[in-house]
Amino acid sequence: MTRRPALLLALLLGSTAHAANVTVFAAASLTDAFTELGKAFDTRTGHRTTFQFAGSQALRTQLENGAKADVYASANTVQYDPLVKAGLVNTGRPFVSNKLAIIAPKTNGKVGTLRDLTTPGLKIVIADKAVPVGDYTRRMLSTIDKSGTYGKDYSARFLKNVVSEEPNVRQVALKVQLGEADAAVVYSTDVTPTLKPLVRVIALPSRFNQSASYPIGTLKGSGNQEAAQAFVAFVLSSDGQKILQKWGFLKPQ
Repeated sequence: MTRRPALLLALLLGSTAHAANVTVFAAASLTDAFTELGKAFDTRTGHRTTFQFAGSQALRTQLENGAKADVYASANTVQYDPLVKAGLVNTGRPFVSNKLAIIAPKTNGKVGTLRDLTTPGLKIVIADKAVPVGDYTRRMLSTIDKSGTYGKDYSARFLKNVVSEEPNVRQVALKVQLGEADAAVVYSTDVTPTLKPLVRVIALPSRFNQSASYPIGTLKGSGNQEAAQAFVAFVLSSDGQKILQKWGFLKPQ
């Protein structure tokens, strides 16, 4: 896909002969943005897009075990690239990036700074290490350790307070929303309009934060290659990017 997204999208939409069902496997953090984007795409093209949202690692496993889809959008390359090597998906294109955010219930005053996260007895929820946001969380902790700002054993003290490791980022955010955690690490985009009134965002200096790059591509076994390519082109187009940025995603790196 060497043409500019807008031109490619126009060519693909112009050549679409009939409506198709497009199945998109997408990282859980994309739920709100892709739901809106999918509706816009369907209205424009006449296609019917359905989504499977889950942790990128779970979606990868499903695809490796024969699940049928037309497009895969992952929250990192670690879960995407092995599918390229296995011949299951085409080479991905980065389409957005994201940052981490530390959240705490608005009514809970136990956490105000990074230092508070190591207070013994605190209840922290993070994602499993196989989940992209879980991997980025551990990279963040390693960066804090290396800085020495809060001691070389910051990550060890932080992890002692972890009471649950969830299979996707939306489950992490839900634990805070339900009051089952004193703090959690999510993406900044997970502080949605629904969640924002219920939580406080704890300051995370940029030198400790991590940048998440999201790739997207079509499945080689897709029976709707033309429609799948049109969806990817729409995601990369200015209209698609506006929707993604509306939901807090950053431009692709």
